[in-house]
Amino acid sequence: MGQLFKNYIGGKWVGARSGKTFSNLNPANTDDLVGRFPLSDSKDINLAVVAAKKAYASWNEVPLPERGDIIMRARDILIRDKQELAKHMTREMGKVLKETLGDVQEAIDMAGFIAGEGRRLYGETTPSELANKFCMTVRAPIGVCGLITPWNFPMAIPSWKVLPAILCGNTVVFKPAEDTPLSSIRMIQALERAGLPPGVVNLVCGYGETAGAALVDHPDVSLISFTGSCEVGREVASKCGQDLKRVSLEMGGKNAQIVMDDADLELAIEGAVWGAFGTTGQRCTATSRLIVHEKVVAKFTKMLVARAKKVSVGDGLKKNIEMGPIINEKQLKQVLNYIEIGKKEGAKLLCGGKRLDKGKFKKGFFVEPTVFTNVTPKMRIAQEEIFGPVVSIIKVKSLAEAIKVHNGTDYGLSSSIYTRDVNQAFQALTKMEAGLTYVNGPTIGAEVHLPFGGVKNTGNGHREGGKTVVDIFTEWRAIFFDYSGKLQKAQIDD
Repeated sequence: MGQLFKNYIGGKWVGARSGKTFSNLNPANTDDLVGRFPLSDSKDINLAVVAAKKAYASWNEVPLPERGDIIMRARDILIRDKQELAKHMTREMGKVLKETLGDVQEAIDMAGFIAGEGRRLYGETTPSELANKFCMTVRAPIGVCGLITPWNFPMAIPSWKVLPAILCGNTVVFKPAEDTPLSSIRMIQALERAGLPPGVVNLVCGYGETAGAALVDHPDVSLISFTGSCEVGREVASKCGQDLKRVSLEMGGKNAQIVMDDADLELAIEGAVWGAFGTTGQRCTATSRLIVHEKVVAKFTKMLVARAKKVSVGDGLKKNIEMGPIINEKQLKQVLNYIEIGKKEGAKLLCGGKRLDKGKFKKGFFVEPTVFTNVTPKMRIAQEEIFGPVVSIIKVKSLAEAIKVHNGTDYGLSSSIYTRDVNQAFQALTKMEAGLTYVNGPTIGAEVHLPFGGVKNTGNGHREGGKTVVDIFTEWRAIFFDYSGKLQKAQIDD
């Protein structure tokens, strides 16, 4: 039957009110049942919101440094259990062990960084236009925050949302992705063991169309932070707009790596392989397009295909595996469908393109690392997010054309350029439309102390990570202290 896991509401581990559960299977081996989880609905969400609302007043009174200390103790627990947590995560969502170790490490890093804000969270003082009057700004929490996270980084991304939210004095109702609830539960268990008071964080498992939608719609939720697809993000934004809720959206990407004719091709190939096939291409920052100068495109293409054919695919818990499975059958079908679209559009398939379903692969959702060439910028495979190990090579004649092609999508998350020319690098930095840009590095590899987010359809302007994340989870308050002993009228002539 598999182990039964529960929701975390008001400091207690409880099942769904309906008694229903759903199964979570290992995408590398669907015979392996990771566990059963509560199939929650609006009733469970309401219980969690009530618990969060009740805890809000007392949690907001806990001194900021003390909130940071709790997060730091949770960090120590994650460090202690890192190896075990990574193995559970690989079994749950498939990416190779070294990557799940990195996922846990990112949560550890975020915990360490945001705990430090417990002794900062700075406001400002500023002069008044009137005598004997003092002005300052402070940050204040928003209330109950609804957090909805994806499956591809099942501990890192929740840490970007949950930890800053509670550090700032908010309480949380957290709905993790139905494909990866276990990793999120493990993070909440670390907070519980660290001494987090009941009701401050509440976790409710379930599907997006039921539990997730109920969280977005709940009138006592003041903020929604969502990471996922553009399609769902638009729905979330529309509902939040109607209710005048604050909403933070982190959505898709169609990230490109530019390779100029003076680039170190060996380095650029390593970056392309890691960017395109790391996490099986299932990252919002994954390298989906390779924009290559015509002088080196033939050599680069030959090198890339040779390297892609050597990528070792399999169960991420096995040694020497470089790429694991697709998360589920639905996503696998989508990736295979885009490969067929690429062929029909006239792109040339150089390697990969097939499902692996024989022998050690027969119980999982595996696809070959796939490379297309003869791709034009307006093809669907060059415009739409595939979210799988599929990369397209686009030939250009100049840096100006490369930047134009780069900017010619609806997304703007991550970007990369390989060149030895500092002038070209800075031209790209200033002209590429993206929230993140790497020079001589792949499109993946964000660090927690820098802002993370993008432009255009990638998001709605907020930035997770770094000190900018507290802008999502706080309100600014302006404070005026008049010690003149008389009525002073600002902006009024005396």
